[in-house]
Amino acid sequence: MDPPRYRRAVLKISGEDGFASGHPGFDLARIGRLAELIGEARALGTELAVVVGGGNVVRGASFAQHGMNPATADYMGMLATVLNAVALQDALERREIETRCLTAIHVGELAEPYIRRRALRHLERGRVVILAAGTGNPTFTTDTAAAVRAAELQADVLLKGTKVDGVYDRDPMQHPDATRFAALTYQHVIERHLRVMDATAITLCRERGLPVVVFNLWQDGALLGALRGEPVGTTIGAAGD
Repeated sequence: MDPPRYRRAVLKISGEDGFASGHPGFDLARIGRLAELIGEARALGTELAVVVGGGNVVRGASFAQHGMNPATADYMGMLATVLNAVALQDALERREIETRCLTAIHVGELAEPYIRRRALRHLERGRVVILAAGTGNPTFTTDTAAAVRAAELQADVLLKGTKVDGVYDRDPMQHPDATRFAALTYQHVIERHLRVMDATAITLCRERGLPVVVFNLWQDGALLGALRGEPVGTTIGAAGD
């Protein structure tokens, strides 16, 4: 097996893509497959942290649009990510993959609090670190949380696993003739309003020089290919990278 290009990576997985299959709730078979993919990636030798979303359970923005206090809705979304994190941890551990679940809000009976040094120690010891509850603050998305954690943990790359094979100029689900980009700069993503990650997340990645790879998580070999630096999906970086 070819060695990885990246020593340490943060993988962002949305609730809808990673934990459900076209409907609210949990798809245990899908979560099991996700655990297998993460196990394969860890076996490659990369230290791996996983940031999970919670949209399969609660989408805070949707609740806020219907009159709920936005902060309350966001905290409900954070709790949803904890449910996903615990489900993923169980699936990994049933496959004998050592993990630690860390959250940005206090749920001591389920997971450890997120402490940067503790997360680093777990990574150095070869554990898969599952990061839940976003940044612990309302208004910030889990995409922004992934960028923040990648910066804090000195990751070499931020991987965004989705259900499509990269970034397109239009929604490929609605436009079959949409064009996929092999590479983009951070500035192009912001200027073209491409719906990859929110502007805060992209800006933070640009400031840190952190490459972002957007790829189809479910495509055979895609996650391993991304970790090896192969041309998988769409890479977002500085001009000339």
